[in-house]
Amino acid sequence: MKVMIRKAASGELTAYIAKKDLEEPIVGMEKPTMWGGVVTLANGWRFALPEMAADTRLPLTVEARKLGEEA
Repeated sequence: MKVMIRKAASGELTAYIAKKDLEEPIVGMEKPTMWGGVVTLANGWRFALPEMAADTRLPLTVEARKLGEEA
């Protein structure tokens, strides 16, 4: 699923899923650099992001794999 990751004016990271017209803050990251790990959105959705350099510039659209929602 295509996910656009960007940094909001407040400094928080958000994810926008165009297919669902949904933008949610990223509230959890498996890895400190985010890339190559799982991120959790405020609505509970989880995405596995591809490996990328830690200094990758945002905004950026990536192909992410949606994982099962947290219970």
